[in-house]
Amino acid sequence: MRPTPHELLSEAWQSLGGDPALTASAAFTGRPDTLPARLPATEFAQAVAAAAGLAGAELATARAGSPSALAAVTVDSEAAAIAFTSERHLRLDGNPLGGMDPLSKFFACADGVVRLHANYPHHRAALFAALGIEEEPADPEEAVAERLVMLPVADVEERVREHGGLAFAVRTLDAWRAHPHGAGLAGLPPVAMRRTGAETPRRLGPTPSGGPLLPAAGVRVLDFTRVIAGPVGTRTLALLGADVLRVDPPDLPELPAQHLDTGLGKRSALLDLRSADGLARLDELLADADVVVSGYRPGALTRFGLDPDALLARHPGLVVVTLSAWGPGPWSAYRGFDSLVQAPTGIAAIEADGDLRPAALPAQALDHGTGYLLAAGVLRALTERQHDGRGTRIDLALARTAAWLTRHFDPDEHLPSFPRRVRSAGHLSQATVAGARLDYALPPFRLEGGPTDWAAGPVGWGGSSAVWR
Repeated sequence: MRPTPHELLSEAWQSLGGDPALTASAAFTGRPDTLPARLPATEFAQAVAAAAGLAGAELATARAGSPSALAAVTVDSEAAAIAFTSERHLRLDGNPLGGMDPLSKFFACADGVVRLHANYPHHRAALFAALGIEEEPADPEEAVAERLVMLPVADVEERVREHGGLAFAVRTLDAWRAHPHGAGLAGLPPVAMRRTGAETPRRLGPTPSGGPLLPAAGVRVLDFTRVIAGPVGTRTLALLGADVLRVDPPDLPELPAQHLDTGLGKRSALLDLRSADGLARLDELLADADVVVSGYRPGALTRFGLDPDALLARHPGLVVVTLSAWGPGPWSAYRGFDSLVQAPTGIAAIEADGDLRPAALPAQALDHGTGYLLAAGVLRALTERQHDGRGTRIDLALARTAAWLTRHFDPDEHLPSFPRRVRSAGHLSQATVAGARLDYALPPFRLEGGPTDWAAGPVGWGGSSAVWR
């Protein structure tokens, strides 16, 4: 039996350490099939979006300093579906942006199916090198397919991974749960939150008056995330008023479409942490930060002093978020993206079509869903800090979210024969970016009295100074 959005919200809210009674302030509207899937994708999208909105409402109440009613949160299923597929609705002067590389899909191997990812040029080059393709072929898909069909899927995983590429075999849900990494994630809650013992006098004042309710106004977020999940989470914090400063190394540019889609309301700065000047600037930013979010592989930023526990020791009261693809376990250091994580965790097999060909969810739901859980965790941690002055460490992972979602798999669930179209009207907005019109998806939740859109569109990649407002 499919869970309701409210049941999933209750589970997410429990993992966030929230008061169960507060979930009554969330309301869900719309039909249940706007993200048609065998897994409860629509219900999941509504639930995690509601968790972010509810956590914002709770923080606003905590900042008021006196008892006040919690602002209501509403999530419509069409709004959630549009937001969870925001990259597909992005337009620049009417032209679609982005899209997956033709090699980022399922391919048959000698004894199974593998999912590849080649959206970034270096991953595409690594794939070719692993398969012995020395020059760009006239038909890359055919060339890759011809080599893969001759190889065992386990060999493909290992060979591509050794060359720095990305390839993961499609596994059934039972096979994943028997796998050492999958077994370790099976019983974990979607979000792990650990309070620190150190206390700080740092607390937030009341939210500004005279405009929309901005629960995160004045919150400073240092954003070391890329691609979708982390940027969606920090984009949500920016919606609710936070000063979000995304920091990237100057030699690792983001895909333009992803930056436009997830950069709403945020600023973007370049900082070379390998230089003395870059590290000095980082220390200055950390001194006044409320939140640090990292979406790089675990340990990748440790040499720059960004180890979560070290940060919390140096800066009591800080909220430190670590987001990864795979979470704790044997695969913890592996790279991964939503489409890849769906393959070994059983999702691609669950969503297989009538010919039993692996298929993906109708949205990159692990990315977007984990992003809203991230925002909810940060907002809840800030609420707790209002009460006791302590910081929080938060850990999330795409595979951890997948483990939670697949617990609700009903093998008797069938896809609707003729999925109805989701209407984007009323769920899109526009901004001007470098003289061009940008069409983008609006937030999936409505917070009573809160903002319905971002205060500003995205800035150019690296177009901001590495300073707080």
